[in-house]
Amino acid sequence: MGIKDKMNPDSLEMRERAFRICRDYLHGAWRNISSQDMVLKRISGGLSNWLFYCALPVTHPPRQGEPARVLLRLYGQIHGGNNVGGGGGGPGAANVPVPTQSPLEGILTESVIFTLLSERRLGPRLHGVFPGGRLEEYIPAQPLKTAQMSDPKLIPLIAEKMALIHSMNVPISKEPRWLWDTMQRWMLNVQEIKADYELKNLACDDKGALIEDVLRHNFADEVDWLKKQVKKLSSPVVFCHNDMQEGNILLREEETAETKAANQLSPSRHHSNMVIIDFEYCSYNYRGFDIANHFCEWTYDYTLDSHPNFSSCPKAYPSRDQQLMFIRSYLQTVRKSKRYQQSSSGVDIEKEAEQVMAEVQVFTMASHLFWGLWSLVNAKISQIPFGYWEYAAARLDGYFKRKSQIIGQSVDSTLKRKADDMEH
Repeated sequence: MGIKDKMNPDSLEMRERAFRICRDYLHGAWRNISSQDMVLKRISGGLSNWLFYCALPVTHPPRQGEPARVLLRLYGQIHGGNNVGGGGGGPGAANVPVPTQSPLEGILTESVIFTLLSERRLGPRLHGVFPGGRLEEYIPAQPLKTAQMSDPKLIPLIAEKMALIHSMNVPISKEPRWLWDTMQRWMLNVQEIKADYELKNLACDDKGALIEDVLRHNFADEVDWLKKQVKKLSSPVVFCHNDMQEGNILLREEETAETKAANQLSPSRHHSNMVIIDFEYCSYNYRGFDIANHFCEWTYDYTLDSHPNFSSCPKAYPSRDQQLMFIRSYLQTVRKSKRYQQSSSGVDIEKEAEQVMAEVQVFTMASHLFWGLWSLVNAKISQIPFGYWEYAAARLDGYFKRKSQIIGQSVDSTLKRKADDMEH
């Protein structure tokens, strides 16, 4: 029996396995039903994770506070845990293996992170961890649409959620290697793709000119140049989500008793109705990357039904006023954290906001280059219908346009300084 057959919710084996897990970890009413009584539906499945909806029948409501429904996550053949670089993130939700840990280490790290986020109510609640998977809160929710990220009511909420994540102290390596290590490994993959293209071993269809254009760049030189720009910034290293795009930001469809109570305490904010998901890319990283990466996502819509399955609108990139609205809300939340209060340098919030704006300028390039490389690697290996070559071209175009602006600003600044020196 193949893996797909075993994971079929209609199979007796899968139903019995799911039921045993729910019964043993959830107790309460779950112990008074049979496997045939349980509601079981498969939500999605692939090499990375298999997701199932498990629920009590209406005849057996919860008795002791146990959940009436849960999300059962079973790890597949390839599991892209934290610092592994795969999993559910990115526009195509594809799995690009970038191992910096063994699969077991990745799963353990992700479980620790998920547990901490659950305890702080920043992500779904965790109901159980077992060998091969976990039980999570099932959230009836809708992901944001691209246009909603610019909603003035939602901008500060998203910023606050990001700030709360950034304020966490997570027991993993706090060195900001993830960004550079991941791009380094993807560059090795791209070198192989270039070799295949030159030997005509790469399926090009009618995209030969496009492929040649995106593969002509010297990515190693670009990463080296980018590193030098990042070093000039001294952007704080914090625990980052690294993929806060619209699909990973949920708004609950219904208000639970818990969220209702939380919202009554803060009726104007409705914090608890927004949930961040998909922490597979989490790591310690530069503050500026997470913020800039979110801003970049304002310009991409991944809901296009026809090829290339995304659309790009560079004009949708947040204006200065929109960026400042986000950044001020972010900084106000960060400044309430114990970690900030213990290490506060007393910098004026407006001055720090301008510093973050400067970080965003540079890390917008990092976001474009990072996901451009991601897309190049996926273009060869992914089976998901998505225009990876086109997406890589769009992200790299964004990178080089922003680079030209940065260089232009630097030249203008140098010329201005020389002119001022001559006047004096």
